[in-house]
Amino acid sequence: MTGLGVGIGWRSELDLTIERMDGVDFLEVVAENVKPARLPESLRVLRARGLTVVPHGVSLGIGGAEPPSPARLAHLAACAQALDAPLVSEHLAFVRGGGIEAGHLLPVPRTRASLRVVTENVRRAQDALPVPLALENVAAIFGWPEDELTEAEFLAELVERTGVGLLIDVANLYTNQVNLGLPAVAALDALPLDHLAYVHVAGGYEHGGIWHDTHTTTAPQAVLDLLTELCARVTPPGVLLEWDDEYPSDAVLAGELSRIRAAMAQAGERR
Repeated sequence: MTGLGVGIGWRSELDLTIERMDGVDFLEVVAENVKPARLPESLRVLRARGLTVVPHGVSLGIGGAEPPSPARLAHLAACAQALDAPLVSEHLAFVRGGGIEAGHLLPVPRTRASLRVVTENVRRAQDALPVPLALENVAAIFGWPEDELTEAEFLAELVERTGVGLLIDVANLYTNQVNLGLPAVAALDALPLDHLAYVHVAGGYEHGGIWHDTHTTTAPQAVLDLLTELCARVTPPGVLLEWDDEYPSDAVLAGELSRIRAAMAQAGERR
C-alpha cells in the first residue's frame, strides 16, 4: 500500500480545524456522508493541497448473508473516483438482514460457513471497485457462541482467499480484549500485517465493566501501547485518528496526533 502518513477523520464539524492544522498527512471521509458529484468545499480545498482522502464506508454490510448492494458499491466506487483515492475501506461487519437494519456494526459469526459467504461478498466488492478494498476489524460487546475461529484467524484466511487489505483498528482490538477477553497482542501476532493498508486510533470510555468505543475522547494509553506493538512488527502505511462527536479544541486534536507519532516512534526505538 502507498505511504499515507498520519491523518485524521474528516468531519464537517472539523472542516476549518483540519484546514488550519499542521501535521495532517491524509484524511478519511465517511462515504455515506458525501455526494461524489458535489464534494464539500473543504475536501476540495484539502485535496488541492495534495492531501490523500480515503472513502470509508459504514453501511455495505459485507459480513451479511446477502450479497453487497450494487448501489452501495457504485457509491463507494464513485467516491473513490471523485476523490482520486488510492483505496476504499469498509468494515467486516453484519449490519442488516431480511431488510431490517441493525443500526450497529455487529461482529460476523466466525465460522467456516460464514467465511465462505464473506469471501464471496469481498470478491464481489473487489470486482465492483476501481481501487483496492481494505476491511476493518470491528469493536464488539458480544461474541457468537458458534465461533470456530478467532478474529485474527478469520481475517488471515479471508486475506489469503481474497488478497483484501486490512484496516486494523487498535482501539477495536483493545475493546475486544476488555469486553471479550481476546488478547490484543496475540491478535497482532496472528494477523497478516503484510496486507496492512492503514491503522485507526480512537478513544472511548468504560461503563459497567464494558468498554464503549465512542470516538469522543482521547485515546487511552493502552490503545497507544497497542499502536506501538503494531509498529514494532510492521511499518504501517498510515495511522489515522477518529473523532466523531463532542469535538474538542484544535490543541487537543493536535496533541492526539503528537501522541500517535510518539507511540510510533517508540516502536522504532525497540527495533
